[in-house]
Amino acid sequence: MSEVVIFTKPGCPYCAAAKDHFQRQGIHYTEYNVTADPGALRRMLELNGGRRQVPTIVQDNRVTVGFHGS
Repeated sequence: MSEVVIFTKPGCPYCAAAKDHFQRQGIHYTEYNVTADPGALRRMLELNGGRRQVPTIVQDNRVTVGFHGS
């Protein structure tokens, strides 16, 4: 099973959609709130090339910025 990490912030509808997508698929994910956790923000920026955009999703070592549903 793949490991999924989602970097989010409160009130982000795309973050909520991404989390809902993984929940419906039965895929466990770990969520990091970048507004409450400065370390998570730094890690997200390292992973996505400095973009301050959420959600940033890491799945199977692949980084995706944003969520458009599926």
